[in-house]
Amino acid sequence: SFKTIHLILNMEVDERYKILFEPVKIGPVVAPNRFYQVPHCNGMGYRDVTSMAALRAIKAEGGWGVVCTEQVEIHHTSEITPYIELRIWDDKDLPVLSRITNAVHTHGALAGIELAYNGMNGPNLYSREVPLGPSDLPTATFSNDPVQARAMTKRDITNLRRWHRNAALRSKAAGFDIVYVYGAHGLGAPQHFLSRRYNQRTDEYGGSLKNRARLLIELIEDTKEAVGDTCAVACRIGVDELIGEEGIHREEMLELFNEIGELPDLWDLTLCSWDIDSRTSRFGEEGHQEPFVTGFKQLTTKPVVGVGRFTSPDAMVSQIRRGVLDLIGAARPSIADPFLPKKIAEDRLEDIRECIGCNICVSGDMTMSPIRCTQNPTMGEEWRKGWHPEKIHTKGKSQSVLIVGGGPSGLECARALGRRGYQVTLAEKNKELGGRVAQESRLPGLAAWSRVLDYRLGQIRQMENVDTYLGSDVTVEDILEFGSEHVVLATGSSWRNDGVGRHHLIPQKFPEGKTYTPDDIFAGRLPSGKVVIYDDDHYYLGGVIAELCQKNGCEVTLVTPAAVVSSWTVHTLEQEIIEADLLKKGIRILTRHVVQPGNNSTPESELYSVHIYTKETSILDCDALVLVTARLPNSELETGMEKVRNSWADAGVKSLTRIGDALAPATIAAAVYSGHRYARELDEEIDPDAVPFERELTEIAPEPDWKTFWQE
Repeated sequence: SFKTIHLILNMEVDERYKILFEPVKIGPVVAPNRFYQVPHCNGMGYRDVTSMAALRAIKAEGGWGVVCTEQVEIHHTSEITPYIELRIWDDKDLPVLSRITNAVHTHGALAGIELAYNGMNGPNLYSREVPLGPSDLPTATFSNDPVQARAMTKRDITNLRRWHRNAALRSKAAGFDIVYVYGAHGLGAPQHFLSRRYNQRTDEYGGSLKNRARLLIELIEDTKEAVGDTCAVACRIGVDELIGEEGIHREEMLELFNEIGELPDLWDLTLCSWDIDSRTSRFGEEGHQEPFVTGFKQLTTKPVVGVGRFTSPDAMVSQIRRGVLDLIGAARPSIADPFLPKKIAEDRLEDIRECIGCNICVSGDMTMSPIRCTQNPTMGEEWRKGWHPEKIHTKGKSQSVLIVGGGPSGLECARALGRRGYQVTLAEKNKELGGRVAQESRLPGLAAWSRVLDYRLGQIRQMENVDTYLGSDVTVEDILEFGSEHVVLATGSSWRNDGVGRHHLIPQKFPEGKTYTPDDIFAGRLPSGKVVIYDDDHYYLGGVIAELCQKNGCEVTLVTPAAVVSSWTVHTLEQEIIEADLLKKGIRILTRHVVQPGNNSTPESELYSVHIYTKETSILDCDALVLVTARLPNSELETGMEKVRNSWADAGVKSLTRIGDALAPATIAAAVYSGHRYARELDEEIDPDAVPFERELTEIAPEPDWKTFWQE
């Protein structure tokens, strides 16, 4: 059935955006429109097959004309354990891959597979094979594994070509329409051969650009010869390492395109490093790759796809009309809103959940856990919980819900409950909605995060059954008087001012009058003079507040017990960018240190930095200290309600539930998910002893005869 794509094609699309819905020929196949979900990881891969297939199916249902896999390991000599991707090592993997193509084809989209031989990026911790690369060099992995790659011999290269060909034939057998040769993001062997940094060979595969591109060309030719009769052959290639002539650079790749521009059926252009290509919105605007990919389309008649965190249909149209791209590639925007193409077709732009560029989706892959999204709480839960991003079941037996708190969890809860048909009242004590989202989006680099508020506010305003009240500091008496059946406390959390976090577990007594928390910053109480930021939170906020204080004219020192600044942001691909940016701004960084107040033998007004290993102590010369440590849930209202539990029945109150940061402070994505989950589960029978989601268990091998198993 090609019903989804056909419906979109038959719609009366706004004249401005019709070009986005034109079909595009890609070799022997035709993409039904220009919306192209490029390959992206998901943290599920071979472990959570049906979940991952459902994720891809949702994209196809939402109107993406091409839906690709993540990188798929083609051979056991190059695998990236502990990271969880798909595999096409042998025919045993075909049922898994066929499940994906069946799911995608059901809705009329083309299915693409990104074949990957990681080479120097694969430490082979599972297979224990020696990694292969162009030269004898350490593996280029995220975790600096103590493993070196062996320089490939001519026989190794011949083997690799055969392995890739075999994988292409298996891809065809599994039903894929587009088969990739992957040489981008520092994750594919063809890129390592192309790069002078990694390729130090002196044979016909090293030296000149022609020689360094030889493996790439051979793999494309082999793949076309194997499957090109029915499958399109795509090449995903990195066009710039952003280090000048020392590495792959734009001018060199333009030269290469002059020679091989017609070779594959499609070019998928990226930058050579994943963190640069998938920049967070804090460091990259929509379409920031354009200066690097402009000009390549003019060197080939084959379609060109590229990404840019595109959420604006006008920006998409501009890319096509100006000859930058032929197809609009997306990973993150297709995660935030799998139905983005369909909403453009239906002229429902106000219903698009725009990607905020936080890269919380990337953290799923980096932590080997199912993908998640700040904007789309159903992401990764399509099969596990049966959650559809655009569909939700109607209300149960209850009628009314009172939500106290209009932050991300409260807003999402109100939106989803409203969609189900409940009468919802949302009360917010402040004069604006948004909670921490509204506060944090005013900080440097985080403006795009306001989309979390904008989307939900726009949806709620369309619902007659959702009422919002600002400036409503709700009390226990108010709740009882209001008489709603269900009460949801989305009251958020407060930053601690006693230093308790991951290092200090016991409250510290810091000098009064010179100690600040992020809540003070949000309220406009900014420090001055010499400021110390103590970051024991390790996500983005410490670095952002340091930047804010520096912009405000302060002399800033950021102290953290971690080895690097904003250490958790390695999972969102921005840690190195954050630290480099802070240093360039003149912010002093002191890692592996904690901040400690004076004690009985030292002046209490003084602050000290203490090395976490050597315990060496130094006086911190500062006028103000900003503590970015831990938070406490705002649970006072629940405590008050528990004291009058005997009055609930008379007031008509059947339940009281904390959600989001009011339950346990975490990310904005976790808060949105918490609000959505409450809305989905209201009036449902939940077994507290049952696993609340589906699991997919690997089939256990036949049990050996243990007595004889190791005998000759």
